[in-house]
Amino acid sequence: MHHVYNGMAATELHGVVWQKSRHSNSQGSCVEFAKLPGGKIAVRNSNFPEGPALVYTPAEIEAMLLGVKDGEFDHLTVA
Repeated sequence: MHHVYNGMAATELHGVVWQKSRHSNSQGSCVEFAKLPGGKIAVRNSNFPEGPALVYTPAEIEAMLLGVKDGEFDHLTVA
């Protein structure tokens, strides 16, 4: 895989397996994650799979997931 960077087209990440939550709605509106060679994680919008991918380190993803689990982002969801 060539150089991976934030904002690259998700379609340029060849050979990765995208995964979305089982809680995703029937319209496919969700965030998808893919583990990249070397350990980084790519994130894309499932409504625009050809759009940009954001690339994070495992530590960045861990911090975000811990915040989600702790309810730090609950104010962002529609009740």
